[in-house]
Amino acid sequence: MTSQEKLVAELIRGLKFERDEVKLQLHLAEKDLQDQWDDLDRRLDELDERYAPVKDSTKEAPEDVLDSIKLLTSEISAGFDRIRKAL
Repeated sequence: MTSQEKLVAELIRGLKFERDEVKLQLHLAEKDLQDQWDDLDRRLDELDERYAPVKDSTKEAPEDVLDSIKLLTSEISAGFDRIRKAL
């Protein structure tokens, strides 16, 4: 094998190694994003369930309750944005 052939073989080996590393990182990122999605999905469902019984009384709800709901919806929305940007 000539030195040029060895060089090309080494370059290809290096690229394959890089490819495998990126593939692993991508898999881990997908898993992380899926975990984040599952958490946000669960939190949104919990918020909806907790809000259902008080829907009609929100006009009289204390300001801190409404502030808590706004904060939670903002956190969930920010989480969706993070996932969207990662995709």
